[in-house]
Amino acid sequence: MKTRTYQIALAAAAIVCIVLASALVYVLLPRLRAALPQPASQDTVLARGPAASSNSAPPANGASGSEPTLAPLQLSPQRMQEIGVTTATVELKDVNNDLSVPGNVDIDERRLAYVQTRFPGWIQDVSVNATYQYVHKGQRLFTIYSPDIVSSEREYLLARQNQSAFAQDMHGTAAHESGWLLKAAEERLQQYGIPAQSISEIEKSGKVQHDIPIDSPASGYITERNALPNAYVQPETKLYTIADLSTVWVYANVFQNDVGRLKPGDSAQVTVDAYPGRHFNGRIDQILPQVDLATRTVRVRLVFSNPGLVLKPGMYVNVAIAVRLGRQLTVPSSAVLQTGTRAAVFVDHGNGNLEPRTIQTGPQLGDTAVVLSGLKAGDKVVSSANFLVDSEAQLQAAAGSVAPPTPQPSANAAPTPHVLIDLTTDPSPPAKGANKIHVKLTGADGKPVAGAQVSVTFFMPAMPAMGMAAERLAASLADKGNGAYEGSLQLSSGGTWQVTVTVQRGGQTIATKQLSLTATGGM
Repeated sequence: MKTRTYQIALAAAAIVCIVLASALVYVLLPRLRAALPQPASQDTVLARGPAASSNSAPPANGASGSEPTLAPLQLSPQRMQEIGVTTATVELKDVNNDLSVPGNVDIDERRLAYVQTRFPGWIQDVSVNATYQYVHKGQRLFTIYSPDIVSSEREYLLARQNQSAFAQDMHGTAAHESGWLLKAAEERLQQYGIPAQSISEIEKSGKVQHDIPIDSPASGYITERNALPNAYVQPETKLYTIADLSTVWVYANVFQNDVGRLKPGDSAQVTVDAYPGRHFNGRIDQILPQVDLATRTVRVRLVFSNPGLVLKPGMYVNVAIAVRLGRQLTVPSSAVLQTGTRAAVFVDHGNGNLEPRTIQTGPQLGDTAVVLSGLKAGDKVVSSANFLVDSEAQLQAAAGSVAPPTPQPSANAAPTPHVLIDLTTDPSPPAKGANKIHVKLTGADGKPVAGAQVSVTFFMPAMPAMGMAAERLAASLADKGNGAYEGSLQLSSGGTWQVTVTVQRGGQTIATKQLSLTATGGM
C-alpha cells in the first residue's frame, strides 16, 4: 500500500512538471523565435556569404570566407530614427597627429667644456670650489705650481736677457741666435697653455711666476669638479666639467609604431607639472637608431631653449610632438566599423539607401580617422548606430539562406529603370491578424510608377527545434493610382517576418526589395 502511494505521488509530480514546462514554452516562444537568426532586412548590409547557391561569387573586396560579404540595403526613415542613425560628411583637410609621450631633460653635450692642464703640477689656490657653481668665461678657477713651467719661464727670461746683451753685435749673428731662442721659449709657454697675460707679467716683472692661474674656457655651471687644494694632477686629469644650460636636450620615448611619421625638424612642445600653464617650444634634433627591447620605444632627441634655467637636467616632462600629415580624407572614428581583418563604413546615398564599403584607414587622430582609400570628399557616411545596423543585418542574413528565391528578370530582358519601393503597414508595426499593406513606387525621376503588378510575400523560416514549419503568406496589391498600391494580409503569428516586395510590368520583374518586419501579438 505504501509503495503504491509513492507511485501515485511520483506520477502526479511528473504531470505537474510537464504542465509547467508547456506553460514556460508558451510564454517564451515569441522571444525565442525573435532571438533566432532572421532574414535580411532593409537594414541589412553585411550578408554572410552565398544564400543557397553553390556557384556564387567569392566574398567581395577580397574578404576571406569567415568575413561577411558586403551588400547594399535600404532603411526606412522610421527605422533610422528608431536606432539613432546619424551621418557625417567625408572631409579633405589638413591634419596633424599630436603624439603625447614622456621625456627627460638632459644636458646638451655640444655645450660641454672640460678643464685640464697640459703639464703636471700641484694645485695651489682653488677659487671655484663647488659643484653647480656658475662661472663666466675667463674667470679664474685655480692656480697651479709646476716645475716644468718654472723651468720654461727661466729659459724665457734668460733668452730675453741674452737678446739685450748681444743686441750691439756688429755682425748680428749673436742677436739673431738670441731672438730665435726667445721665440722658442715663448712658444713653449704658449703650448703649455699659459695665458698671454701671464707671459706679459713675466716679461714686465723679469721674475719667475710660480703660481700659474687657470681660467674658465666657457660660461656655465660646474657639473663635475676634481680640482682640490694641494692635489697633484697630470695632463689627463679632468679637473672641471662646465655645462652651458641655456639650451638643453629632451629625450622623448616614442613607440616604434609612431617613429616612421617623425623627422628631424618637426616641432615639439614640452609641459612640466612644476610649471602649470607654461609651454616650451622646441624641435626634433635626431631620431636615435636603436629600439629599447624592454619597452619597444625609440629615443628621440629634441632641442629646447632654456631661459631662466627652468628645464633642469633629469627633470621629467610631457612631450607633445606635432606630426604634420598634410591634406587627408577624414571621417569620424565612430563611422568606421572594424569587422576583423578589414574596416568598413556605410555610405548614405540618400532616401535611406546605405552601401557598405571596405576602406583602408590611416592613423586615428582622437575622434577622427584618416581614410587612405575607399572614399572621396563629400561622401556621406553613417556616423552612429552602425554597430546596431551590422548586428541586425548579420542575424537577418543568417535566416536569408532559407528564404524563398526572389524573382529575377529574364536574361534577355531590356534594362529597366530604377524604382524606389516604400512599404508601410496599418497598423505599424504589423500585428497578428489582419493588416493593411501599402506600397509606394517612385521612379528615378521622382515621379510615381503606375500600372505595375505588385505582390508582397511574408516568410518566416522553419524552427525545427521548436517543432514549427516554415510559413509563407502572399498578397497581391491593387493599384490605387499615383504610384500607390494597397492590399490585405492575415498574419498567423507575431515575430520577425522576412518581407519580399516584387514589382512586375508586362510579365517581367522591374524591381524587388527585401526587408524584415517584426509583428506584435505573440505566437
